[in-house]
Amino acid sequence: MTHSEIGSFPADWSIHRVDALFDIQQGKQVSKANRDGDNQQPFLRTKNVLWGNIDLSELDQMHFSDKEESRLKLQEGDLLLCEGGDVGRTAIWNARIEDCYYQNHLHRLRAKNFEDIDPHFALYWFWYAFEVGKLYFGRSNVTTIPNLSQSKLGELQMPKPGFAEQRRIARILSTVQTAIAQQERLLALTGELKATLLRKLFTEGLRGEPQKMTEIGLVPESWKMTTLGEIASKPEGIIQTGPFGSQLHKHDYQAEGIPVVNPTHFLGNRINHSNLPRITSATAKRLEKYVLRTGDILFARRGEIGRHAVVTERENGWLCGTGSFLVRVNKPWIDNRFLDYLFTIDGIVNWLSSHAAGVIMPNLNNAILTRMPVPYPSFDLQTEIADCLKTIDKKLGLATRKRDFLFELFRTLLHQLMTAQLRV
Repeated sequence: MTHSEIGSFPADWSIHRVDALFDIQQGKQVSKANRDGDNQQPFLRTKNVLWGNIDLSELDQMHFSDKEESRLKLQEGDLLLCEGGDVGRTAIWNARIEDCYYQNHLHRLRAKNFEDIDPHFALYWFWYAFEVGKLYFGRSNVTTIPNLSQSKLGELQMPKPGFAEQRRIARILSTVQTAIAQQERLLALTGELKATLLRKLFTEGLRGEPQKMTEIGLVPESWKMTTLGEIASKPEGIIQTGPFGSQLHKHDYQAEGIPVVNPTHFLGNRINHSNLPRITSATAKRLEKYVLRTGDILFARRGEIGRHAVVTERENGWLCGTGSFLVRVNKPWIDNRFLDYLFTIDGIVNWLSSHAAGVIMPNLNNAILTRMPVPYPSFDLQTEIADCLKTIDKKLGLATRKRDFLFELFRTLLHQLMTAQLRV
C-alpha cells in the first residue's frame, strides 16, 4: 500500500500534486471595463458548472482580445473547477459549442499528458474528494466567500492508477451517470405530460366537450359549480395563540408518540415522513378535532399559496399541526382524489393567490378557503379523471425511485472505486 495525506492506496497507484498532472489557469475577470469591446464571446461562470455537467442554457458574454482568445479558449477535455461558492465543483468541457471561454472564478485544468492522466477519471476523483470524501476540507482560503486559490489547488494531492484502470473506472461511473440522466429526462417528460393532461382534463373533460368561463377560468360546460365550504366541514387548524386547549405548546412534544404534520412536511401533494415532531396520546385526545383521517386535505396557511397535501392511510390518526388548515369533505358524491388534482391547477392557485390576505407574507384564512370555487362532474367521471392522473403519478414515482437508487449506487461506486476498495 502507498500511504499519503489523502489516504492509503494500492502500491501500483502513484500519488501526485494536481499541478504535476495539469496546467492550471484562471479565466478573465468579469467587470464593466472588461465587458466593453467589439469582440463579444460567450463565457462560463460558476453557475454554469455543475457536478459532472455544464449548463449552456444561459451564457453570458464579454469582450475577449486576440491574445485572451488564444489563452482562454476552452478545448475538449478541459476540466473546469469552481474556485468559490461550492468549492471544487467540477465538470468537463465537451465542446458542445465551438468557441467558449471562462471567468476568473473558474480554474481550467488541462492535462499535461493525455496518455498519462484521463480527465474523466480526474473529474470523478475531484467529485469524490470534494463532495463525498471531504478530503480537501479546510484547504480553501476562508474569506467572506470561501475560495480555493490556484496555488492551493496545485498543492492538492491526487492518486493516479494506471491509465487503463483510470479509463475503466471512468467508464463505469459514466455509465451510471448516463442512466441517472435518462431517468431525469423521463421524469421531466412525464411531468410535462401530467401538466398537459391536467390542463386538458380540467378545461375539456374526458370527452373534449364545450367550455364555460368561471372564476377559475374555463371548465367543461356540463360541470357543476360549488364552493369548498358547501362540500367540506369548516377548514380549521391549530393556532399558536389562543385559549388553552386549542393549541400546541413546547412541552407537548416528545421523542416518541403520535406524529404531527406541519406544512414543512408537505412534499408535492403528499406528506413527507421525515423529522416529524411527536406528541403524547393524551395531547392528541385534547386536540381530537384535529386528528387526521384518510382523505383529509391539508392546506398551508402561508408561504406558497395553494400548497396542500392529502392524508393517506399511512397518516390516519396523526395530528394536523400549526400552520395548516384541515379540510374534511363530507359529501358522498365528491371523490377526494379528484379534489387533490383539482387543487393543483393554475386556475385554483391563481384564485387563492388573488384572494390571499397580506402583502409581504400572503396567507389563507377560513373565509377564503370556504369561498374557493370547486367545479365538478359526475362521481364516475371524477373517479375516471383521478385514476388517469394516478397512473401518471405511479410512473413518476417509479422513475423517481429508480433515479434515487441510481444516485445512491453512483455515490457508493464513487467511494469504492476511488479508495480502491473495488478494483476493475
